[in-house]
Amino acid sequence: MDEPQGLQRPDRRRPEPLWHQAETALRELIKSGEWAAGSQIPNEDRLGDMLGISRITLRHALRNLEEAGMLRREHGRGTFVRSATMVAGVRGLTSFTDEMRTLALEPGTRLIAAQILPATEVIAEALEVSVEAPIVQLRRLWLGNGMPIGIQTTHLAAERVPGLYGAAPSVGSLYRWLKDNCGIDPIKAKEVYRVGSVPAGDADLIELPAGTPAFEVERITFDRTGPFEFALSIMRADRYEIRSTLFV
Repeated sequence: MDEPQGLQRPDRRRPEPLWHQAETALRELIKSGEWAAGSQIPNEDRLGDMLGISRITLRHALRNLEEAGMLRREHGRGTFVRSATMVAGVRGLTSFTDEMRTLALEPGTRLIAAQILPATEVIAEALEVSVEAPIVQLRRLWLGNGMPIGIQTTHLAAERVPGLYGAAPSVGSLYRWLKDNCGIDPIKAKEVYRVGSVPAGDADLIELPAGTPAFEVERITFDRTGPFEFALSIMRADRYEIRSTLFV
């Protein structure tokens, strides 16, 4: 592989650590598309020469990009740029849109359906509202670089989100819309991950055969007044990863 034209070599005169400069430089190559999804990057010796840094410094940068889901290492083959992959683990509470951009993936959201329904017992308990209270339900397809990653069904108490049902087709980042229009600012969320499978009704949208193993994610999100969102998602297991760091 020739040296990328957009590569910014670390500058030892700058205050940022060399590994951080190298990580930023490589991240920009992926974000710009100069290193395309699925392509193999140069080996460590070649890459170290390109950047003018030691192998130890380079490995620090590569490890961070691998943990962020931007690179994957295949033993005996080398290191490759990942295709659209979302990595869940220790992270901040952000919208899908912001999380995708952090991973250098172009976010996309397609509204499948929007409706107002009476709260079931499960939804009422999650949102701390009365059974049969009006609920805005949004079903949306999540995309990364134009490829389906998952389908999320979101439930919100209608009294807390006036105008959302009518605006649903034009909503990109839901959290940004809620903050700008309803003053709802998320502060924490509880998530549960389970092993499940692609439902028959979602197979065409998520582009996998019905019954294919997938992650089922249940999420309750809170602002300072309490829970405002109850979301159920089906995520493609080949484009969604869960990673965690364990400590003694």
